[in-house]
Amino acid sequence: MVLGAAAGTLAATALPRKPLAADLPSLAQELKPVSPPAPPPDGVFVAADGSRHHLSEFKGRGMVVNLWATWCAPCVAEMPSLAALSKALAPQDIAVLPLSSDRGGADAVRAWFQEHAITGLPVLLDPKGALARAFNARGIPTTVVINTAGLMVARLEGAADWAAPESRALVRKLAES
Repeated sequence: MVLGAAAGTLAATALPRKPLAADLPSLAQELKPVSPPAPPPDGVFVAADGSRHHLSEFKGRGMVVNLWATWCAPCVAEMPSLAALSKALAPQDIAVLPLSSDRGGADAVRAWFQEHAITGLPVLLDPKGALARAFNARGIPTTVVINTAGLMVARLEGAADWAAPESRALVRKLAES
């Protein structure tokens, strides 16, 4: 009997399951205000076509900047909800910018998006993690909400459900403040 219980425990820990969006915590519980609001770093990120961009190009628009990678399990779990958030907030001119630190570059991210049916998000890269360091990200995923005045107003270290109606409303309110 004890041997059977031990085998079950071993099997449960030996084959961890992939985290699911349903397992993610509520955004409202996890998102922390940036007080006082502060300007974000204006490092460079790269689009799929190789063009270089700065966050300052989006000034006047709300932004959700997500630092992530395809090999990061919590990032993978939250990416479909970020895609849903992007589609929901596009009419309010709030940009969701997923900045990948994948070493495989745009091809790796593009292939991952296709494999996981992620649509509505741009393929963007954070070469060598420069923006992640500039944002003082202690890990990924890290997400920062920037309002229309160009100030960081909230931050989340870890994954969350961005697609829930209350999450969309909270991000909209913060981004438009």
